[in-house]
Amino acid sequence: MKKLFTVTALLFSLMVNAQSPKEVLYVGTYSTRGSEGIYVLEFDRANGSLKQLQTVSNAKSPSFLAIHPTGKFLYSVNEAAPNSGGVSSYTIEPKTGKLTMMNQQSSHGRGPCHIAIDQTGKLAFVSNYGGGTFTVLPIQNDGTLAPATDTLSYEGKGPNAQRQEKPHIHSATVSPNNRFVYVCDLGTDKVYIYEFDKATGKVKPAATPYATVSAGSGPRHITIHPNGKYLYLVEELTSSVATFALDSKTGALTLIQDNVKTLPDDFTDKNTSADIHTDPKGKFLYHSNRGYNALAILSIANDGKVTLIGQQPTEGKTPRNFLVDPKGEYVFAANQDTDNIVVYKLDSKTGKLTPTGTQVKVPAPVCLKLFSVK
Repeated sequence: MKKLFTVTALLFSLMVNAQSPKEVLYVGTYSTRGSEGIYVLEFDRANGSLKQLQTVSNAKSPSFLAIHPTGKFLYSVNEAAPNSGGVSSYTIEPKTGKLTMMNQQSSHGRGPCHIAIDQTGKLAFVSNYGGGTFTVLPIQNDGTLAPATDTLSYEGKGPNAQRQEKPHIHSATVSPNNRFVYVCDLGTDKVYIYEFDKATGKVKPAATPYATVSAGSGPRHITIHPNGKYLYLVEELTSSVATFALDSKTGALTLIQDNVKTLPDDFTDKNTSADIHTDPKGKFLYHSNRGYNALAILSIANDGKVTLIGQQPTEGKTPRNFLVDPKGEYVFAANQDTDNIVVYKLDSKTGKLTPTGTQVKVPAPVCLKLFSVK
């Protein structure tokens, strides 16, 4: 009987392992305080722990990352590349998740800070903050990047003389139907809306070419509700959120909330907001604040509107980027100025985050991407 129990337990263990693919967390960093480039960490979902597997040498601040839809390739912007910025491609080793560099291309603008891939894996959209340009790079069948097929420049400024003296393109987000791309310009308080041609790698303004938020807000990052009906925008300079209704047929955005606060009433120190994500069920919205150093937690109503309901300190300084686990079990926060990544357990009913006790040291972490090795 004991032997039968042992065999049964062994078979169950093998089944669990077979059904639980290895997961890795890719970390983009700034090239400071000893950072080696991109860090590859193994994530143990059972206990929420992280351990380092690899570092990929890149001294040009591989800050923001994107994973190809096939799971075979990873891309990084090289924010500190001299003159015009750069973008690098890497292969993902199927069994381990480790990275190998393939090639690089110019981003056609200084300070590239964000990269997104369309759902077919044919195009990479690159946002150049310093240069105020938006660039499209084709992706070859082998995952390498080809030279740019389109680069757009912008004009204008906003009321914040220090931060909005000119256009600052901060991110590009692809629509759920893969027809439109939403481009945030922190400098002019606009979200540009483009249609894109996957064959030519060209973009053109949509019928409604842009949406505008309150002057001085500073559009930064976007997340789209899982139902595809609503779009949420980080307003970096006012530490707030804007909510839009999204028309999937035309790509148009209709503003339904603006400058929704994400800070406590009694907080008066300096703060800038950074990243934004919903939980997988679309019940809660999370928003990182640098200065207050916490993740704001907002509830999402059936009409898409959001309400601030809580705060979770990130146990470090300057939470630039964070990641909500696609399975809705964990949240990972990257604290840029204290060199630590903190893991939280997510309560799907209340939206609250509870520290698991897991923290890992990574120099200047600024972007997190979770990947299941096939």
